[in-house]
Amino acid sequence: MYVAVKGGERAIDNAHAWLAEERRGDRDVAELGVDQIREQMTLAVNRVMAEGSLYDPDLAALAIKQSRGDLIEAIFLIRAYRTTLPRFGGSNPVDTATMACDRRVSATFKDAPGGQVLGPTFDYTHRLLDFKLAADGELGEMPQTEPNAGETPHIMGFLDREDLIQSEPAGAGTPDDLTRSPLELPASRALRLQALTRGDEGFILGMAYSTQRGYARNHAFVAELRIGAVAVEMEIPELGFAIDIGEITLTECETVNQFKGSKTEPPQFTRGYGLVFGMTERKAISMALVDRALRWKELGEDNLGAPAQDEEFVLYHADNIQATGFLEHIKLPHYVDFQSELELIRKLRREAQASEQAAGQAEGEGPSGGSLKGKMKEGVAS
Repeated sequence: MYVAVKGGERAIDNAHAWLAEERRGDRDVAELGVDQIREQMTLAVNRVMAEGSLYDPDLAALAIKQSRGDLIEAIFLIRAYRTTLPRFGGSNPVDTATMACDRRVSATFKDAPGGQVLGPTFDYTHRLLDFKLAADGELGEMPQTEPNAGETPHIMGFLDREDLIQSEPAGAGTPDDLTRSPLELPASRALRLQALTRGDEGFILGMAYSTQRGYARNHAFVAELRIGAVAVEMEIPELGFAIDIGEITLTECETVNQFKGSKTEPPQFTRGYGLVFGMTERKAISMALVDRALRWKELGEDNLGAPAQDEEFVLYHADNIQATGFLEHIKLPHYVDFQSELELIRKLRREAQASEQAAGQAEGEGPSGGSLKGKMKEGVAS
């Protein structure tokens, strides 16, 4: 139960003013611009867009600035803003085979058609602090790079040709939209993937790591990881065909997993899938591992009781906004609730003390009704 706190409005206004002052920081230091955040803190911007379910780098950068760098608070701001936007239609499924890849690697095939493109990655850095960055020095001449143009076939297609990987059933109509209706269990794979892509990166990473350590028996290979720009198309009823309405950057990960077969399926490889806004490869790989762990039932596997296999546990605890709301509400006024708990504890303690006193008195009484200690004293005196 929440109760109104009289006189709290002035304190709240002062707290907001203090927050704005803390956000600005030392005024002798130049203020951080939204354009700087957008261009130089790209990975943070990408995470806010992915978990906020809104692709808009400028708004994500503004949310990061407003939240003082608290990414979960920024995601909350983006989701709240998203609810105010009208929906005027839906786009066609994006074709990631036509992605202009900035990065495309495969851990399963060295000579993958379309080539391996390392792109901008931390994978081969030494993880040592670069103090040149603290000197605000300009970078030297940058190498000229161009994304892979044209169609880049998916690695999974080559396994499909040999019938070595489990086939995916065709989608039945438009999937449910998690942003428009609440999650219900059991969830379709489409809904699970939506929940995972919106889920907290740290939580999904932890679940994925648990599968690699043996909780779900989920040994995966990254068949392909690609990052790049894809066109978004939308059907226009008045025109009778689809038009290009924009371009977005996505990260896609497909994993290949071992599968010994079941009563209905022959031995083959199986898939895990992740697709996330922006350059968010850690999240995409984690998502693919958890997606595969959650598919145990449809593949006829045994449930090992691993956390990552528990659909209810994973999907209901992945959303950092719901988790934050429930967690942080306990710091709000609960005066009435606590007073009732306090009175209950006092009452229980009084009853326990009274019971102890009664038990002590009963223990000290003799069979004839007199005090046992008193009778013992009388006997000694006589």
